[in-house]
Amino acid sequence: MNQFKIFSDSSCDVPMELINNYGITLVPFYVTFNQEDYYKENIDISNEKFYNILTNQNVFPKTSLPSVQDYISMFEPAIQEGFHILCTCLTLKFSGSYQSAMNAKLILEEKYTEAKIHIIDTIQATAGQGLVLLQAAKMKVAGLTIEETVERINTLKSTARIMFTVDTLEYLTKGGRVGKVASLAGTMLNLKPMIQLKDAELIPYSNVRGRKKSLQKILSMVEEYFNETGEKYSDYDFCLANATTKEDTLWVKEQLEQLIGFEITYPVFQIGVTIGTYTGPGAVGACFIKKYNAK
Repeated sequence: MNQFKIFSDSSCDVPMELINNYGITLVPFYVTFNQEDYYKENIDISNEKFYNILTNQNVFPKTSLPSVQDYISMFEPAIQEGFHILCTCLTLKFSGSYQSAMNAKLILEEKYTEAKIHIIDTIQATAGQGLVLLQAAKMKVAGLTIEETVERINTLKSTARIMFTVDTLEYLTKGGRVGKVASLAGTMLNLKPMIQLKDAELIPYSNVRGRKKSLQKILSMVEEYFNETGEKYSDYDFCLANATTKEDTLWVKEQLEQLIGFEITYPVFQIGVTIGTYTGPGAVGACFIKKYNAK
């Protein structure tokens, strides 16, 4: 038996058409607005409803990670059908989801001694995590074994980046995720923080005055990365991440395609409940990862 099934926690924000196309199973995070009622991401609450509450009510939601039992409940039927398990998770620095999955792995491996269960800390979030996941799915389609896939993903994941802007640091601050990005905090009117997500760290990049300039700066950040590394655009997969401003994101996508010289075929990834809790409405990002088969 060397067939395997791919799982991810729901913070990957991969569009459902791709999740379905690749036969991926999502393990949902939870969100609450009042510390009493918890909703499963993509099941009990939609992105649209979530952002509507965020925009129209003065609330700061909190997320809760999938439990060990949540992972067991998802993994066990696949194991009983004879499949091995590969699961990608939100970076451990942001959440304990990875640890929950690891605990589920240990429990299930005692019960099913022939099962191979691999849990990967993607060191990424939202669409960056999604690109790591999609590389794994493409490897599976290409016929790589689970061991080969895990080995290559653990090498490639460090090449993933998100270059993004948020309308305000308020949500990152309230969620306790501001870290190094606190250096971008400013009181000047209409100042937009520019941030890079790299190796599980939110790296402050700069502040830009005004929305349009912040969108243009995303493109500059991508260009600067490739200039500094000497890498080729053609060796990378790209996508766009968007919270609530799709028109802005499509403008960035069009400009990014001109920069890199080819069409981005992935649909726009919508930043979902888990990560949207920390970015808030208005976040836009360009994401990329080195392709596993790049020469």
